[in-house]
Amino acid sequence: MAATMDPHHEADSSNLPDHVAVEHDPTIVYRPADAAPAAGESSSKIAGVFRYALVVERGPRAGLTYVLGNGETLAGRSDDVAIFLGDVTVSRHHARFYVDESGLSVEDLRSTNGTYVNLQRRDDRAALAPGDEIMIGKFHLAVVVGSE
Repeated sequence: MAATMDPHHEADSSNLPDHVAVEHDPTIVYRPADAAPAAGESSSKIAGVFRYALVVERGPRAGLTYVLGNGETLAGRSDDVAIFLGDVTVSRHHARFYVDESGLSVEDLRSTNGTYVNLQRRDDRAALAPGDEIMIGKFHLAVVVGSE
């Protein structure tokens, strides 16, 4: 007999067995690409306590937000990357994002189709600023900063 869940019932992890882990702190956020920014929010700033994030503006997965922590974050279509961009136009290990004391930057990792910053192909490490657009394959990612 299959178990059914009342659609109005909120998930409660207290009834689950000890071996089942439930993560309550998501690492990505979905916001429809055509959704208007909230009051007082610009296209290069979104609510949250973080330094930098990447928002998928166009392409597959439009609306997803990837929050970047300090250090390095790998993007590509391999299953061992933090930013998974599942499309054949994306190399397995396509680009690396860096967040450090100097800010945010991106480096192409000798990908087949290249990494573009504001429509310019970049083969070197490029500094990024809020509002910049990074194109990785079919994915258009916008750099945003957090606001408290």
